[in-house]
Formats: sequence, structure tokens, C-alpha cells
Amino acid sequence: MVKKIAFVINYFYPDYASTGQLLTELCLSLQKDFNITVIAAQPGYAGETSITTKLFEKDRLENIKIVRIRLPKVDKTSKVSRIKYIFSYFVLANLALLREKGIDAVYTISQPPVLGGLIGTIGKFLKRSKHIYNIQDFNPEQAAAVSYTNKQFIFDWAKKIDKLNCRYSDCVIVVGNDMSETLKNRFKHKNVPKHVVINNWTNEDEIIPLDRKDDNIQGFLKENNLEDKFIIMYSGNVGLYYDLENIIKVTDHFKKRKDMAFVFIGEGAVKKEMQIFVESNNVRNVYFLPYQPKEFIKYSLNAADIHLVVNQKGIKGVSVPSKIYGVMAAGKPVLGVLEQGSEAQMLIENSNCGVVVEPQDYKGIINSIEELYELEKGKLVALGLNGREYLDQYLKRDISINKYREVLNEILK
Repeated sequence: MVKKIAFVINYFYPDYASTGQLLTELCLSLQKDFNITVIAAQPGYAGETSITTKLFEKDRLENIKIVRIRLPKVDKTSKVSRIKYIFSYFVLANLALLREKGIDAVYTISQPPVLGGLIGTIGKFLKRSKHIYNIQDFNPEQAAAVSYTNKQFIFDWAKKIDKLNCRYSDCVIVVGNDMSETLKNRFKHKNVPKHVVINNWTNEDEIIPLDRKDDNIQGFLKENNLEDKFIIMYSGNVGLYYDLENIIKVTDHFKKRKDMAFVFIGEGAVKKEMQIFVESNNVRNVYFLPYQPKEFIKYSLNAADIHLVVNQKGIKGVSVPSKIYGVMAAGKPVLGVLEQGSEAQMLIENSNCGVVVEPQDYKGIINSIEELYELEKGKLVALGLNGREYLDQYLKRDISINKYREVLNEILK
């Protein structure tokens, strides 16, 4: 008999969030192996508006049943708005889960922070099912790294709850080897919950290295006045955990360089602050663009000369910037602003696809941009293609998805 899995994952197709895209691909790849129901919010990650008035709306994607939850609009710059959104999701996702019949396993992710896992803990006992807990970001460790609140008791209680989520899960899945160490340290290397490391991925068949002369890339460059520029690009969530509000300040050093462009693609909580800095300092070679359609990302990624892959200080072992897989698939060089020993830093080092500086080393970022700019064109291209070669060998999508399939089959046997 085919086992039924309820994926409670907040973001799902057609949302632009990286976790939504990953989990959409995972569910589509597993739909012949399992009976899958997805419980997710109405699309809204990039500002899409929903016209439905129903709290729960049923939908389908191929063989996948989807229950979409209507939530209040979130202002990512407001803590009150975020909290209202998160708790609305928590309550409604639990209700949606309780309404599902015959569930063999609940699959949750670490979004929203802590409460995502708690949905699985509650579901495990109320539905008498298994629980698979996929930790994309460790919280409260991530929030603590950026001093999201000065109330230490909140972090303490949040960590206790999430340790409980880990302890009662049937398997914890983390997305980096450094994150495996964080899990072990949470439990002081004693009675560590069953866990496995499975890397995130990109669709390496869709995102491939393309010549800049490609018509779609040329159209993108022309439309955004980026022709004949050396482009340093950041593509992804312009959020709280990347230090972008400070990294943007290095652009002031390059503002007289008319042949250079800094391109930030995406939305997030610190975008407005970054725009204010650029406007206040009259930095005219910085461009802010909205999220690109999924089918166009392969062109926008290939428009860059180098890509920024960044994390805030203190994020090592807490989160892995999944954008690195898309950049490597596109065969583009990486300027990593990452802690030594972090998963993304090790990927760059092992593949020799770029350079890395420590978070908050802004002078180092400036020097690295200069270094990559001065690099002979053929060597710069070869540096990026090293990443693609490494990805093809070790990080293909099917490798990770097959690991998920094996874990789920083992848990549900």
C-alpha cells in the first residue's frame, strides 16, 4: 500500500522562495513513490496577492494534493507583522493537518522558526504518524546571530522547544555537514537524534553555463542598462541574515567605475535600507531588480561576471545559502563572504570556483572584487566552470532526491 506523507512546508509552487522551489521539485520527484499532500501558504513570498476568501483552498499540481492557507499580508520590515503571519500559519497549518486522514508521516521544515518543527511534533502524536524534520536553518541560533531580540529568555525557550522537535522526530535532515555538528552540539554529543546530511540542489538541466551573447541574456542586459558592464550580482532573499545592509556600503568605493555594476535581484527586509544608502551617497552603478521568473533565472544568473554568496557572521553551522548551487550550475565565479569551515565555504574551496573572505571584512570584499576584476578573462571563466564541473560530479539533483527517497522509505517501511 502506498504510504501517505503530509508535507507542511509553508512555501510551495509557484512561490519564489528557494525552499518552496526545492520542496516543489522534491514532491514532484516523489509523487510516484508516495501519496503526497502539501499544506502551504497562498503564494506571497515576492509580494503576490491572493484573491481567495477561503481559509483553506484545495489545489493540485500533477498528482499532488495541495491545501493552501490564506494568511495575513506580511511586512518583512515589521516584527509585529512577521509574528502575526507566523502564528496565523502555525494555527491554520495545524488545523489543516488535523483534517487530513490516514497520514503515515508528517514532513516539516524549520520554517517558520521553531514552530515549523513543532507542527510535526504535534502532528506525530495526534495523527500517530512518523515525523521527518528538515532543518534548513537552525533557530533560534540564526536569530541570535543577528540579535533579533535582546530578550535571552526567548532564545532559551525557543531552543528547548526545537530540541524537543528534534528529539521526537524519527529523522532530522540537515543540509550541510557543518549543520550536523550544530545538531550534535545542541545535545552535547549525547543521545543525538537520528539525522542525515542531504545537500540542497538546483536543477542542473535547466540552469547551465550560457554565453553572454545569448539573445535572452542580451535582452536582459539591454533592458536594465547593463550592457558592457562588469557585473557583480546578488540574486536571492535580501533579508536579515546576510549583512547586506553593510555589504552595500562597499559600493561607495566603486561608484566612479562606470564599467562596473552591482546588481541585487530579489526582495526582503533590508532592501529599503540598502536603497536609501545608495540614494544618499549618489551611487549610480547599483541596480535593484525584482525576482526573476523561475524560467528566466538561468539567463539572469548567466548575465553576471561574479556572484556574491554571503552569510552574516555567526551563521556557520546554522544555515547554508542555497543560491550557491544555482551559481555553480551557471558556471559563474563566486565571491563568498562566509566563515571558514561553513558548508558553502568548503564547496568553494573544494571546487576552486571563487574566493572567500570572512563576514564583516569589508576591505577584503573590496580587494577581492578588484582581484576578480583584474583577472584575465579566460581565467575568470575557467574559475566559474570549475564550480559546474564539481556540481556535476557531486551535487546533482538526483543524488540528493534519491537520498530523500531512501530516508523516507526507511522511515516508513
